[in-house]
Amino acid sequence: MQTVVKFDHVTKLYGRQVALTDVSFEVPSGVVFALLGENGAGKTTAIRVLLGLADADDGAVRTLGLDSRKQSLEIRRRVGYVPERPTLYEWMTVEEIGWFAAGFHEATYFDTYRERVRDFSLPERKKIAALSKGMRAKVVLALALANDPELLILDEPTSGLDPLVRRDFLESMVDRAAAGKTVLLSSHQIGAVERVADWVGILHRGRVRLVTRLDQLKASVREITVTLEDDSATPPDVPGEILRKRRRARQWQLFVAGVDEMTELVPAGQGVVDAAVRTPSLEEIFIAYVGDEGGQSESENPAHEVVL
Repeated sequence: MQTVVKFDHVTKLYGRQVALTDVSFEVPSGVVFALLGENGAGKTTAIRVLLGLADADDGAVRTLGLDSRKQSLEIRRRVGYVPERPTLYEWMTVEEIGWFAAGFHEATYFDTYRERVRDFSLPERKKIAALSKGMRAKVVLALALANDPELLILDEPTSGLDPLVRRDFLESMVDRAAAGKTVLLSSHQIGAVERVADWVGILHRGRVRLVTRLDQLKASVREITVTLEDDSATPPDVPGEILRKRRRARQWQLFVAGVDEMTELVPAGQGVVDAAVRTPSLEEIFIAYVGDEGGQSESENPAHEVVL
């Protein structure tokens, strides 16, 4: 599998504020790669660095085999990009903005753009200022897709969209990956992207916490709820890495990584009265890796404990 994006020990500062710290990961081709993180985690900064819109203070990024620092213009010619807050000329019509953008691309761009506009059922003669937020999002996506990019980057593209528009938007990304293209989807709306992502990367406070295939992640993380004979302050021994633990009286809730279906998760004895095991959602796994909002990250406290 080819690598479309490669971060190699990237650090990015804005004055004294550290946006990215020693970030290394790769995005393979032909997949939907979801870059997850809370607001301020460094997702947008990572995208700006890989596009050459910002220079790393240390480390290097290669996008489509090109150096993001030295070949940024060529990268932006070949990549489709939908920013979190796209800027559109509101006095233009849907058709006019495509004609304007075509001046920066190959001769086939405008015809392809109009095909995408028709696919999205957009009114070509209507001014951008009169469009709904969902329609504007489709215009931006049509602009980004018109040059049939090998890599499509979406930074919080579904924020504020209604559920039906969001579903159609994301499902179109699955179709694109099935055609051999690559989609890098940055979002903090984890539930919305769980259905479409092949790979997942988690950024937290500018650091990479995890990069893996989604199916492998969900196969290796379990939530274990154990009821003990007494309200012991110590949870029972379990295999794997405890990402997060919570206690409520006699009951412990443990999120454990690095297990498989054949592993005996709750050994007999240790005062265990009852035990239940289930596969958590991606959102629950994300919280287990980064900690509760405002709480400590796992790097600061490997087994974050909350007593209720």
